[in-house]
Amino acid sequence: MSELEIGGLILIVTTLVLISGLPIAFGLTAVSVGFLWTFEGVSGLNGLARTFLDELSGFALLALPMFVLLGALIGATRAGTDIYEALHRWLVRVPGGLAIANIGACGLFAALSGSSPATAAAIGRVGVPEMLRRGTPAHLATGAICAGGTLGILIPPSVTMILYGVATDTSIGRLFIGGVLPGILLVIIFSVYAWAVSKWSAAGAATVARVAEERVYTLGEKLRASLPVLPLFGIIAMIVYAMYGGIATPSEIAAIAAFLAFIYVAAYYRVVTRARLWPVFSAAVRESCMILLIIAASALFSYMMSLLYVTQSVADLFVSVEMNRWVMLAVVNVFLLVGGCFLPPVALILMTMPILQPVLEAQGFDMIWFGVLMTINLEIGLITPPVGLNLYVLRSVAPEVPLSTVLLGSIPFVIMMILFMVLMCVFPGIALWLPNMMFGA
Repeated sequence: MSELEIGGLILIVTTLVLISGLPIAFGLTAVSVGFLWTFEGVSGLNGLARTFLDELSGFALLALPMFVLLGALIGATRAGTDIYEALHRWLVRVPGGLAIANIGACGLFAALSGSSPATAAAIGRVGVPEMLRRGTPAHLATGAICAGGTLGILIPPSVTMILYGVATDTSIGRLFIGGVLPGILLVIIFSVYAWAVSKWSAAGAATVARVAEERVYTLGEKLRASLPVLPLFGIIAMIVYAMYGGIATPSEIAAIAAFLAFIYVAAYYRVVTRARLWPVFSAAVRESCMILLIIAASALFSYMMSLLYVTQSVADLFVSVEMNRWVMLAVVNVFLLVGGCFLPPVALILMTMPILQPVLEAQGFDMIWFGVLMTINLEIGLITPPVGLNLYVLRSVAPEVPLSTVLLGSIPFVIMMILFMVLMCVFPGIALWLPNMMFGA
């Protein structure tokens, strides 16, 4: 078989293995060992142990368990509820204010948890019933949180961006900062859409009339609701400032942020007993170990692809085909978009970047910019069937809403995200201006 034929077979087998439900780390390891044994014999397995251990010794990986712990600490409290309530009191009189409050809460919670499903579950559990009770159309209520929840892998700290940085050997700090402006812009775009639908649709007009009868919160009530979330803003500001000033590495920032989050949940939410802390730390350890195993398994997968000369052959094929660089980028993004409908973001990054990176670099694309673009692409996969995880999360926290309605509400947000990706291609500075300003071009 030729190298390209082997690559096609690897793609098919890997996809089948991963959609079978086998854990990603075990699936990638099994595929790597199987293909090396088949095409290289026993000698092909000699470098597996060293590759596995060397991948886990990277300094950048120290940040990962701390950011996971940060998300676990925030997720173990009612922080999501407090964020939503604070924003709701400020926006209650704005058309679509409830939906906007939920989108904003998703953005803030995402910046702390780094997990899209966790964000959608935490905010959706409170926000969807409240929006439905006050007359917000079901498709807007669920779609807003589905899409807002995807911001968990874009707004830093993002575990997905850490994995991308490790896989491509790019600066995690630059990736984090590169996701800030696109994340803020998407929150604004989603909010404008929610405002427009609520103001001009028939159902929205009825909601606006109903909201007009709601109580008016005093400035004191708004400020009291905002006090519990101010420390969360402080943690986010600390992360951004420390990266901006270059006064700490991502690993050090992650450790400090996790420590501050621990002090916060212990002091304010009284998460101090062993019964409450043990589930938090055990969940953080389990998730960290799972992600680290996936990273090590992806190194084996990349080693196998390189040893079988698949990566080099695919890169040579792309270079040899006289294709406009933007057409090539469109093909890559369509492939990722389709792949994201079936595979989780982590698996797709670790499977594809060993092949795509040399191709993209040969075409002159910035890997920080592409990392942000790819993250938005993978966000779309979280709200599109058949594996759109956020769709099922929303269905579980709002069982009274049919899955078809959740999907219908997500479609406009998918379109907005695709158009935003096009905008990023026209204006790459959306992702690159802030990191270049902070760290230098």
